[in-house]
Amino acid sequence: MEQYGKILLIAMPIFLAAVLLEKCYGWLRGKDTYRNMDMISSLSSGITNVVKDVLGLSVSIIAYSYMVSKLAIFHIESTIVVVIIAFIALDFQGYWVHRIAHQINFFWNKHAIHHSSEDFNLACALRQSISSFVNLFTFFLLPAAILGIPADVIAVIAPIHLFAQFWYHTQHIGKMGFLEKIIVTPSHHRVHHAINPEYLDKNHSQIFIIWDKLFGTFQEELPNVPPVYGITRPVDTWNPIKINFQHLWLLAKDAWHTSNVWDKFRIWFMPTGWRPADVAERYPVKKIEDVYHYKKYEPQHSPLLSVWAWLQFTAVTLLVFYFFGNLGTISSPYIFVYGGFIFLSVYSYTELMDRNPFALAWETIKNLLGLWFMIYTGDWFGLSANLFDAGKFVLGAYFILATLVTAYFVFFEIRNDWKASGKIAWRL
Repeated sequence: MEQYGKILLIAMPIFLAAVLLEKCYGWLRGKDTYRNMDMISSLSSGITNVVKDVLGLSVSIIAYSYMVSKLAIFHIESTIVVVIIAFIALDFQGYWVHRIAHQINFFWNKHAIHHSSEDFNLACALRQSISSFVNLFTFFLLPAAILGIPADVIAVIAPIHLFAQFWYHTQHIGKMGFLEKIIVTPSHHRVHHAINPEYLDKNHSQIFIIWDKLFGTFQEELPNVPPVYGITRPVDTWNPIKINFQHLWLLAKDAWHTSNVWDKFRIWFMPTGWRPADVAERYPVKKIEDVYHYKKYEPQHSPLLSVWAWLQFTAVTLLVFYFFGNLGTISSPYIFVYGGFIFLSVYSYTELMDRNPFALAWETIKNLLGLWFMIYTGDWFGLSANLFDAGKFVLGAYFILATLVTAYFVFFEIRNDWKASGKIAWRL
């Protein structure tokens, strides 16, 4: 945990800087591929993912180290050749895990967040899952285990393999000549993120495009078919925590509502998007039929709300940096308290971005809990002791201000809009 936190302290600023540079580059070129709230939602999703990973909230049914100890034919040293083999083995596993996530209902839930943005840019690469708690597919690393690739090599290569998938989430790089035949390029991955019928469920490879060509899932980006991004059942929210469990919730409701007992069981393992016939008829869900003529999710918001959303994201990011830099001193079980607070923070401000009036309730709960914790312990996880003396007072002032500002938006923007639109009045 602590070591991974230190890696993220280096990696996070690099990723954030790359996102901002792409935003500036697109704006200067007159081809800005970012929308403000979508960008904040993507970055916030990245925060929830890295916090969940640092907390170690996942387990493997079959650990790779166990497979090596039981199945290895050879025992080899960590040379450059071994590192290359390990990288290829991870990429082979990645292809199949990725493909399965696209093809089976239950496993789509962990991956839907990554495709949920209706834009395609470096920020959307950071939309990663928090809904996967059990790793079922370590067995795809069986060839590496048989060859005796050490577990510590896999552990080092895995984050490198993941980070190497970041750069190709962009619309600003065209086709790349002979590299198109070897590695996954932005052109290949634009196809993968598209919902055009020609592009659906294609190009699952992560680094080497050869896997798609070998197993029949390759599709070139066509010059006359511009990719349209998102998922065919749009999420219609900026809240990344909600997005992570939307599909799972739909499956659970469908399993409950269907009168066919067999459908209650098989729905989880049917092709992605499959629903029991009786449920689909009684409980229709929104689905994009014409990918070229639908309106992207974009609730109206004032410039002031946009500025506030950025300030909230910045505050949470600073809290995350402090968290990762002090994992050793915060220690268990307080790291889980801190992680829970980060999740609640993201949930509350993205609800406000969705113009949900109950954002005020979530924000109030979050800030009261924060104030209570500081009063109870006398500090914020050692902030005043470790960083600067007035830290707890600055943070306390932020908690109070955040509640008041959220109340302003709810009562003077969102509520008035609801009244003007004729929606039923609500009470807190």
